[in-house]
This record gives sequence, C-alpha cells and structure tokens, in this order.
Amino acid sequence: MCDGSARDAACARGSADTRAADLALLRRFEPIVRYTQGEDLLPTDVDWYVQQSSLWVSHPDGHRQLLFEEGELDLDRLGEERAVERGAIVHLTFSDPLNLAQLSAFLLEEGVRQIRDPGTRFRASVARLARVGYLSRLLDAVFSLTLFLRGRVPGDSAAAAILACRRRPPEERVTPYYGRVVRENGWVVLQYWVFYAFNNWRSGFFGANDHEADWEMISIYLAERPGGEIAPAWVAYASHDFHGDDLRRAWDDAEELERVGDHPVVYAGAGSHAAYFRPGEYVAEIEVPYLHRFARPIRRLASFGLQALRQAGLLDAVPQVELFRIPFVDYARGDGPAIGPGEPRGWSPVLLDPVPAWVSRFRGLWGYFARDPAAGENAPSGPMYNRDGTVRLAWYDPIGWAGLDDVAPPGRESAVVERSIADLRARQAHLEVTIASGAAELESLGAEIAAIRGQHHLQARLATLETRIEAARSEAYDQRREHAQNQLMLETLEARRGRLAARDPAAVTLPEERR
Repeated sequence: MCDGSARDAACARGSADTRAADLALLRRFEPIVRYTQGEDLLPTDVDWYVQQSSLWVSHPDGHRQLLFEEGELDLDRLGEERAVERGAIVHLTFSDPLNLAQLSAFLLEEGVRQIRDPGTRFRASVARLARVGYLSRLLDAVFSLTLFLRGRVPGDSAAAAILACRRRPPEERVTPYYGRVVRENGWVVLQYWVFYAFNNWRSGFFGANDHEADWEMISIYLAERPGGEIAPAWVAYASHDFHGDDLRRAWDDAEELERVGDHPVVYAGAGSHAAYFRPGEYVAEIEVPYLHRFARPIRRLASFGLQALRQAGLLDAVPQVELFRIPFVDYARGDGPAIGPGEPRGWSPVLLDPVPAWVSRFRGLWGYFARDPAAGENAPSGPMYNRDGTVRLAWYDPIGWAGLDDVAPPGRESAVVERSIADLRARQAHLEVTIASGAAELESLGAEIAAIRGQHHLQARLATLETRIEAARSEAYDQRREHAQNQLMLETLEARRGRLAARDPAAVTLPEERR
C-alpha cells in the first residue's frame, strides 16, 4: 500500500497497472443480459439515482426523519459515517408519490404507447400457474387478496420510478456495471454488480413484490491453465438470494450455459431482474414469514401423519407438500432489450477499486423502507451488505457463495487427486499394521478366556477379559470396515485421475461434474 515514502510513485504506478489489468479482464468477459418484452427498468448509474433521492432515518417508533432532501445528496455524502439509534433504519427514497391525475395520465400514456408499439407490451402466460398444485394456486389467490397485510410500497411507486427514468435525457442515460476482481484460493473472480432504480415484479409482471432499488450480480470464475493462461471455468448468477451449487454452471457446458464468444448470456427475470441461464418461465415458491404461526400446527399434524405412514411402509407413496409457500412465475424470455457486447446498448464499466465509501460505509437501504414483515418489499442494501447490516456472503466469500470452496481450480485438480490418493494409501498402510496388531491381541485374549473358562475362582478375571474382547472386536470391525471403504475410495480416485489425464486440454470440467 502506498504510504507517502519515496516508493509512492512506483506504488501508484503498480496500483494503476493492476486496476487497468482488472478492468481489461472485466471487459473481456462482460456478460450479455437479455430482458423480457415489456421491461421498462433497465440498469442505471448510482450517481444519478442518489442525486434524485432523499435520505431518511426510520425510527423504531415509526416516525421518519429527513436527513437530506432530493437534490442535496451525492455519493460522497451517502458514504459519510453516521450513527443512529438501535433498531433505526437509514434509507434512501427515490420515487415521489403520484397524485390521481398524474397516475391517470401515466396509464393513458402507457395504453397509447403499447398500441403504437406492441413490442413494449408484456403478455403473461394464459395458465401461468398450471405447473403447480391446486393448493398453491389457492394460496396465490388468497395472497393477492391480502396484500394489505404487508408493509408494501405505495401502489403508484413503480409508475413514478418509470416516469423518473424516462424524464432523464437520452444522451445522459448510461448502463454501467460496478466491477470487482477478487483473488482467492487460486481463483480469479470477476463480479459484475448491476443496479436498477426499481423492482416492479408485482405491479408489472404478477410477481411477489415491488421495491425501490435492486442490486443484481453475475460472477465469472477464472483459473490458471497449465500454460499459465487465465481462463474461465465457472459462471454463477444471483437469483432470488440463493447461493451454492445451483447458482453456477461450467464454462464448457454448452447445454446449460449460453455464450457469445467469451461473453456469457444472462436472461433477466421481468421486473425481478433475477438471473437465469436459459430463456424460460420459472416458477419461484416463496415462503411468507407472517404465515408461520398458521403453518406450525399443520406441520406438527403432518409430521405425526408421516410418522404413521413411515411405520406402515407407505411414506414413499406420499408426496411431500410444503404449505404456505406461494408460487410466482418469473418471466425470463429474453425477447426484449439486451445490453452487452454486440448489442445496441453496451456497458459503461465502473471498477470498485479502491472500494468507494458509498459501498463500504453506507449500510442502509437503497430505497424506500416499507416496514414489510416479509422483508421482500423493503429496498435492498448495497453490494457489500445484507439488509440487517451484516456483510454479504457473495462479497466476503465469493468462492463459498457459489459452492466452489470444495472445488479445486482446473489446473490443480490432478495434484489434489494425487494428494488424496497418497494420503489414503498412507492411511491404509497404518490401518493394516493396526489391524494385524488388533488380530494378535484378539487371539491372546481368546487364549486366556479359553484357559480360565470353568475356573470359578477366576470369574472376575473372565468378566474383565470378555469386556476387553468385545471392545477389541468392535474396534477391529471399525478398522476393517474403514479399510474396505478406503480401498473402494482409492479405486474411485484412481479412476478419476485417469479421466482427468484423458480430459481435453481445452476443457475445464469433466462432463459428469458440470452440474
């Protein structure tokens, strides 16, 4: 780190060179995001959004305190340290409420626009919940009728956000991603954070929620190849706050991952902006927290019934039902606008190096705090933090977030397998010595027991020997079982070693290990 010494100039040059190299990596593999027809809210820059927003503190007792009015705030002020009472929430507010006349004008304008340009109109599936059961459909209907139970954002907020984005002059509109490069455990992780002014999944596309602001992220995992070249191995897309193996696909899995050259293709959910690997309509089931108290007694009853069925041997015939999970369809058709290399709209990258204060210091929400008991309609926090102020897993451990913490980079896989084989063989040699010693001990104990059986004056000794021989037998059984299992594991590892050796040098995964 540069420290004001004579090395400052060289340090600054080195930092600049590193940043330039990181930006070049991000640009080389930047994604192409395809949206659904009817999507109005595309990525935007946080500078403009913050300037159009006010900053508030919502206190635990329910009252709100204005810190900065719209027009007074910028990213520097947003990143200032500020202390608030326990339980208070600092948050931005972007959309000004529309009055009845403004909302009516907006709806009329939308109707005319969709007649003139049918390509701007979204059409839902005729039977959007045909893939789920009747109970799920009933719960969906009830949920739609009881939205007043939730602390949702005002109904006109989506329209206000769309109007605010449309009022911006076209020449000022940019579509940035906020890029970050992380080096961890042999991986080079490229993170593309994308910001949206609003999530109108509910009001625009029959989804679960609306909320101001939306942060989404795409990660590409690079690894060093045998020749020293850095090459992609895995891609992971953020989708509804899930994490782990299901979020990622192998770079060379052509069936699952669509690419245009070195650029992975992302299909964004309409309004939700969740990322998918293939175009389609995806059913997402979301558990509603405020229904938990109704679910608990039903689950207890179901547990009792399942136990009875298990005892009768009928459990496998009974479908598992998860009550109080509401199904929604996430439309990721890819038939609307697109952003990325080769598309009419390209990216304007911003490198998060060094990490700016508006990322590292602002732990509040990036939009309206709706006091939603399900939390789904509260605005999200920024790239670095969860809504509760804790650091996001994807930020501090991008390898673990994608379930790659137990996966070696392609260039190290063979070495890891060789090490495992060597460790297992050493363990087998140790077990063989221990098993032989245990067998000798069992023979000695057996000889002693045979000698004193029937000798009544040695009954206490006999009881001790019988206890020892039972313990020795149990230990010998465990050791022999482990030895047999290790032998099978060795054969499996050696077979995998052979498959890795025969793998195409250009491949980054074995076909059977891609998903």
